[in-house]
Amino acid sequence: MNTTPYIDYTSCIEACLLCASSCNFCASACTQEEDVNKMAKCIRTDMECAAICYTAAELMSLGSSRAAEICRLCAEICDECASECEKHAHRHCQECAEACRNCAAECREMAIM
Repeated sequence: MNTTPYIDYTSCIEACLLCASSCNFCASACTQEEDVNKMAKCIRTDMECAAICYTAAELMSLGSSRAAEICRLCAEICDECASECEKHAHRHCQECAEACRNCAAECREMAIM
């Protein structure tokens, strides 16, 4: 008999995948901005955030015992990315920040389950 409680990660996985996609788009779009050097931190933060979001989604889909731990870290990195993106008026940065904030909230909620 399996005594491991079932946790529905669906909402958090979807938020992570949307965030990763938004971060990748933002990073790519930032490379096309007029002063790309001003966007370097945003690009780097976007890439780090996308990487942790993909990792969190994959571990949740595997039912990993480390999912909550990774989601706590993912929430922190998403908050950092959102803070950086919010500094820029570009639409792609603002949309990325919103996706990051949503993902951070979902990951924090999942991490306390």
